[in-house]
Amino acid sequence: MVDHVTESTHSAASAHQHGFEVRKRWSNRVVVLSVRETVDILSAPQLSEAICEALGQAPTGLIVDLTDVDFLASVGMSVLVSAHYVADAMSVRFGIVADGPATSRPIRLLGINRILTLYPTLDDAFREFRGGTSGQGHSRLLDDESTTTQSP
Repeated sequence: MVDHVTESTHSAASAHQHGFEVRKRWSNRVVVLSVRETVDILSAPQLSEAICEALGQAPTGLIVDLTDVDFLASVGMSVLVSAHYVADAMSVRFGIVADGPATSRPIRLLGINRILTLYPTLDDAFREFRGGTSGQGHSRLLDDESTTTQSP
């Protein structure tokens, strides 16, 4: 069941970031933001906007999937840490899917993994968000409607 589907907007700064994309999908009351390409000073405002919009729709959980991110700058990590604190204040469960040299490595090197909850895969995040229901969340997610925000 899709709870909400909304159109995301483009920020002026992110328009320069060719290929950057944030895709929003809902599964029940958990929203997944799948991010693609580079998260840097130009694209971070768009990521922040997508996170704020998702949190504004009162999910029970928010997962930011960085599986397809090829570069994560410190400004992107700052956006994620800020989002964690906002989600926590709203009692929204928050997790990051990050595995590999472009995402989990810089997060771990800076010690941000002590603040953020990291998962190696989307399935792992859903398993924990759903209280151990193996695989159900991910397959259902693929059936739900989604919106995509891309830079032109």
